[in-house]
Amino acid sequence: MDELATIYSMTGYAVVAKELPKGSLNLELRSVNSRYLDIQFRLPDEFRLLEGAMREFLAARLKRGKIECRVNFSRFAGAEDLQHINADLLQKLLELDRTVRAVLPEARGLEVADILRWPGMLGTDSLPAENLFGPCMDLLRGALNELAEARAREGHKLKLILLERLEAMRRLGAEVSPRIPALLLAFQEKLRGRLGEAMINCDDERIRQELTLFASKIDVDEELSRLQTHFDEVERVLEKGGAIGKRLDFLMQELNREANTIGAKSVDAEVSKISIELKVLIEQMREQAQNIE
Repeated sequence: MDELATIYSMTGYAVVAKELPKGSLNLELRSVNSRYLDIQFRLPDEFRLLEGAMREFLAARLKRGKIECRVNFSRFAGAEDLQHINADLLQKLLELDRTVRAVLPEARGLEVADILRWPGMLGTDSLPAENLFGPCMDLLRGALNELAEARAREGHKLKLILLERLEAMRRLGAEVSPRIPALLLAFQEKLRGRLGEAMINCDDERIRQELTLFASKIDVDEELSRLQTHFDEVERVLEKGGAIGKRLDFLMQELNREANTIGAKSVDAEVSKISIELKVLIEQMREQAQNIE
């Protein structure tokens, strides 16, 4: 797939895992819509020193979206070294136990199982950051590749939906221009009838003036021309690919402005209906475009 022409959705999910000597390392990436790039981490204490490098790596590949990176490390049974207990923490814990039971004599004292489960009590609870950096970055790279593939698949679907809506809008726009001559002819006949009923001389100059004024009020050639220009630009942007979400959002605003003007100038029920249908399609496109990076 051409990287430059690829369209990425901001929605995606990826999870990868790797077994280390003392446990299983699991990394999960979630991505949802956001106006900007927002990266959040859920990391065990051992991985906090790696957050800066991980953030920099993600920011280099992603442009928009709310990204959550979650890392979990599950130790294998028996991986702890029971001969290395945090003596300082143990002493503090026993002192706190005595203090509490001095105030509350009936309180249950700490048991061995409670002490061994206490965070940081076993010497192997913390792993050196340098031992985690390589495996963690490898997982992050793999997860990001999976996330990019998922976002690209979703982005391709969004592109097809937008092109389908765009073609429907082109057909609607093409229906407006042919109706204008008929509207002018109907107005001319109606004007002749009214002038005749009012016993006013129906000279051609008077009718031409009124017809010219009416034609200027209902003329939507400029709006239709701008619509066509915006249609072409939307298609060009979609074919170009890349980070196009903000550009598409701007183009949806421009399309909506022209559709509103066509509706405001309309004196024909069918043209008014077309204006409404155009705005419905534009809103549908805008909602889909907001999912694109």
